[in-house]
Amino acid sequence: MTDPASLDAVQLSLGPVFQSVLPVSLAVIMFTVALSLRVDDFVQVIRRPVRFGGAALTQILLLPMATLALVMVLQPQPSIALGMIVVACCPGGNMSNFFTHLGRGDTALSVSLTATSSLLAALATPVSILFWSGLYGPTRELMDALDVDAVPFVLQTMVILALPLAAGMYLASRHAGLARRLRPFMSMLAMVILVLIILGSLAGNADLLLMGAIAILPTVIMHNAMALLLGYAAGWALRFDARGRRAMTIEVGIQNSGLGLVILLGALGGLGGAAAVIAVWGVWHLISGVGLAYGFRLTDHWRKKKTAVPASRGV
Repeated sequence: MTDPASLDAVQLSLGPVFQSVLPVSLAVIMFTVALSLRVDDFVQVIRRPVRFGGAALTQILLLPMATLALVMVLQPQPSIALGMIVVACCPGGNMSNFFTHLGRGDTALSVSLTATSSLLAALATPVSILFWSGLYGPTRELMDALDVDAVPFVLQTMVILALPLAAGMYLASRHAGLARRLRPFMSMLAMVILVLIILGSLAGNADLLLMGAIAILPTVIMHNAMALLLGYAAGWALRFDARGRRAMTIEVGIQNSGLGLVILLGALGGLGGAAAVIAVWGVWHLISGVGLAYGFRLTDHWRKKKTAVPASRGV
């Protein structure tokens, strides 16, 4: 099995065509996300400002902080640590809304959290990546070696994310019917572009990255489990009801890893270890999300069955 350390020596290089497509893919991803955002999605901010603020901070601030703590405990290779930090700094993905609905959680809360984190992502994501990676010595040295200039990185990423986000939200608010018709097409386009970029970046390193991905799977599972537990603990601390705790659990544990991968390839050198972490997370969080959602449903079934038995005996 490939030693994860060997992934630090791998840099995924894209040809000129793919490299020029990266900003477009970022724009397409954020435009597609924005097409699903509505003013009603932010109603939770007004109805429960304190609780919602705590929930949003859990995802935007506490998850990267907990990830940094986990990195310091595990002491992984620098590029693997960077991949973990990038994932933690990304906004929630739309899949979290689906899993929350599937698990009978508070879908309105989940949608509001996804909308808020996506809206703030234009500034929060690049700033968070730089800040949290700078607090861990090996990733700080790695970023220095990559010669990542903080101001251009933040400004460039912010513009690429913010403009399509604003355009998508404007279209969704002014022309809701058109936005609704565009959503399936744009989602498919974003997926196709992302798959093509992944395939292009894997050329020449596929075997090494696959073996490395298998080697780091336990780290990804541990990281995702920590994120899910953090979401549940925050939901309990903020005194959400059972449905709210389910939403918090899933929302904090499901991240927009596709966005993280494109940022990594476009601005952070396409490091093999970081790319492997983000790619494995993208697959694993779907597995954990489905499993958790059906676990919640099974819990409801058991509880309903347990309360039904005494009632039937009484009859």
